[in-house]
Amino acid sequence: MNSPSLSTLARSPRPPTMAGQRLPPPSASSSSTPAPTSSSRVLHFTGHSRFRHRLILSLLSRRPVRIDRIRPNDDNPGLRVYEVSFLRLVEKLTQGSRVEISYTGTSVLFHPGTIQNGQITHQCPLERGVGWFLEPLLAIAPFGKKDLSLTLRGVTTDGRDASVDVVRTSGLPHLAMFLDKEGVELRITKRGHPPLGGGEVTLTCPSVRSIKSGFEFTSLGRISKIRGIAHSVRVSPQLANRLVASARSVLNRYIPDIYIYTDVYRGEDSGKSPGYAITLVASSTSHVLHSSESSSCPSPSSSSSSTPQTPEDLGILAARALLSQIARGGCVDRGWEWLVTTLLVLGGEDVGKVRAAGPLDAALIAHLRDLKAFFGTTFKIKPVSSLPSLPSAGDDDADAEATGAGKEREEFVLSCVGTGFVNTARRAG
Repeated sequence: MNSPSLSTLARSPRPPTMAGQRLPPPSASSSSTPAPTSSSRVLHFTGHSRFRHRLILSLLSRRPVRIDRIRPNDDNPGLRVYEVSFLRLVEKLTQGSRVEISYTGTSVLFHPGTIQNGQITHQCPLERGVGWFLEPLLAIAPFGKKDLSLTLRGVTTDGRDASVDVVRTSGLPHLAMFLDKEGVELRITKRGHPPLGGGEVTLTCPSVRSIKSGFEFTSLGRISKIRGIAHSVRVSPQLANRLVASARSVLNRYIPDIYIYTDVYRGEDSGKSPGYAITLVASSTSHVLHSSESSSCPSPSSSSSSTPQTPEDLGILAARALLSQIARGGCVDRGWEWLVTTLLVLGGEDVGKVRAAGPLDAALIAHLRDLKAFFGTTFKIKPVSSLPSLPSAGDDDADAEATGAGKEREEFVLSCVGTGFVNTARRAG
């Protein structure tokens, strides 16, 4: 099942040579549109963007995919260590998958196998958070031959990728809405902050033959409650309490039903590096979820990455980010729009609809194009009449400006006809 080419991947620039080259010369193609092929079903893409999602769509559609020109002009061209690790994880989850990587690592040919699942353990590189690996796997978790029990070890919160708390409180509920079975769960056994990590989580998901069809998620409802979790590891437990107090100082003006609990890890369960973070989730009467988070280890692109932030700053930042998400509208958190649209395509042969906040970002548009390339499904995008955004509480002009309160918001209804996807692996088992 494992390809020998994975062990020969070059991690440093090397002169182009045909020695060890397993792929034919790349053909010209767009980064979002597959190149036409007359003699094969292989889809061609260029660039490293959306690498994980295209592998997942390849598994679901059973169509081979080839990705060329992966960072060709970078000082260290080709796949990164964490991308190779994701390929190995996909091989563990499947049977019969075949990966061919060029000598320089700038081209990958992936032949999908059958999704098996089962009990699997994987060590994630410390360069990316565990959430980076978990996110795309949610789309294939229900479609294995066996129930999934996946244990991942590494960094659980890094400020760059979605934390395991966001995946658990926002991602899993979006997946569970499409399943007839219960049992989707993410258990956080240990927490791990960068740079040393040490965290551990276990994702469990039942295997299903098919998901719900004709799914409609267009009713916004009203925000009825806000829940959250503030955790700290290898630092004073008081930091978690300060996160909660600062977040509530902003949110109490809008809604009374707020509960943010603290989660303090000690000993081996606290990982190997100190840190703290807060995750907030707002739920509406129609089960719409909006989430936000902030941590003591901000992303490298953040303007405050070089200046340590106090727990009070992080709590206010997370609260304002949550209000901003609510003000944008839509029925799906922006980070999970790709998952919901994918599940709509995999649903029964009926029309499914979802209400998304505008303007539609480039990542979602690119994903819709990938869905058309792999499944031949086109989404109809219909604008919704402009609506007033979240009203300002009138107490703090800074909050209103930071969250976009009082401005008109733009929304769209995305609809498509499902493909009637059936999990044949489970039926055969």
